[in-house]
Amino acid sequence: MTAEGLHRPSLAAIIFERGIVRRSLILAAIVGTILNLINQGDALVTGTHLVAWKIALTYCVPYCVATYGAVTARLEHMKRSARVA
Repeated sequence: MTAEGLHRPSLAAIIFERGIVRRSLILAAIVGTILNLINQGDALVTGTHLVAWKIALTYCVPYCVATYGAVTARLEHMKRSARVA
């Protein structure tokens, strides 16, 4: 509970907040695609075997980084707001 009696959302609620998930997915799609082109572009051009787990990780890492940044920013904002109130 905060000073005003408002309930602070759980960490899971913040992580899965619609806006955070949406922004993280968009960023992961853009950055992941660019990184996949850099890392496996030669395989795409030559038609050789792509490594599926590398493709998946190349999208997961930017998603996790974007989510971490958004969540920590939200928590810091909530902490500052609580100090002001």
